[in-house]
Amino acid sequence: MLSEDQIKAALRAVKYPGFSRDVVSFGLVKQVGISGGKVSVVMALTSANADAARQIQAESEQVICALPGVSDAHVEVQQPGTPQAGGTGTNPWAQQGRVPGIRKIIAVASGKGGVGKSTVSVNLACALKHLGSRVGLLDCDIYGPSIPLMMGIREKPTISDDDKMVPPVNYGVRLMSMGFLVDGDQPVIWRGPMIMKTIQQFFSAVDWGELDYLLVDLPPGTGDAQLSLCQTVPLDGGVIVTTPQEASLGVVRKGIGMFQKVNVPILGIVENMSYFTTPGGERVEIFGHGGGRAEAVRQGVEFLGEVALFQEIREGGDGGQPVVVTGPETAPGQAFINIAKRLMSPTA
Repeated sequence: MLSEDQIKAALRAVKYPGFSRDVVSFGLVKQVGISGGKVSVVMALTSANADAARQIQAESEQVICALPGVSDAHVEVQQPGTPQAGGTGTNPWAQQGRVPGIRKIIAVASGKGGVGKSTVSVNLACALKHLGSRVGLLDCDIYGPSIPLMMGIREKPTISDDDKMVPPVNYGVRLMSMGFLVDGDQPVIWRGPMIMKTIQQFFSAVDWGELDYLLVDLPPGTGDAQLSLCQTVPLDGGVIVTTPQEASLGVVRKGIGMFQKVNVPILGIVENMSYFTTPGGERVEIFGHGGGRAEAVRQGVEFLGEVALFQEIREGGDGGQPVVVTGPETAPGQAFINIAKRLMSPTA
């Protein structure tokens, strides 16, 4: 006889479009019904991407029909705004995981490593705080957390009366990172499902309090952490960090495509390491220049600004004192503050 476990095992062959993980491990399968040889399945997506829904439906019905004993298969793929199976109203995934007290959740992403994404995240969080906002910063780089170093804090979270983790605070920014939960340089060696569970707990098991902005520093690429985040909470937007050269811009397009697939608006592009000024005043464009702005125009998104190579930025990150905190009036400090002002504008 057919069983729910058999159906789910077959559905593990169906990958979420554009990603390497399957629809079962992402928790998309909500209901499985079996009546004789007829199988019905309900899935729920956070994305409103109709093409992805159609692809998942077709592939799922195909693998189910291939099972011995199955005479018919029907897969319903719910998306934001569609009715629930067996009920009325809209799909609850349209408001999935909205965290009480947090006005906006913004992901900071990059297509590749080494572009200074965490540096931008840290200084952007401090810049928003400098401008009067209540700010939190979540480090979602589970394997290589760098926020504790850059924010100069190694405290473990305390536990509230309702058994939630209370984020440590530095420079007025509330912080959460895997780096607070493991000892020293102990590596985190986990598979995808553990990453997803941890990211979910960073929202459900953390007392963030009242925030205007929660910035989420994502690991590079378009893998488990990125999609897990998009499935856990509705994001208000994504910021893409790049360097000027084509090697970085090429993968930026993949990052933008990833956000588009899960229906997250792109708030803009930041060009980091834009140029370097020598002590003699000569401007040297080590990685080229203007690629970020040109890509923003090509993609039809806002160019949030450029950040030059400043020694103060590197020293601040290594020393746990972000340049926006130590020198908000300096050129590097102002670069981040101006980007924060654009993010705070009504159009962002």
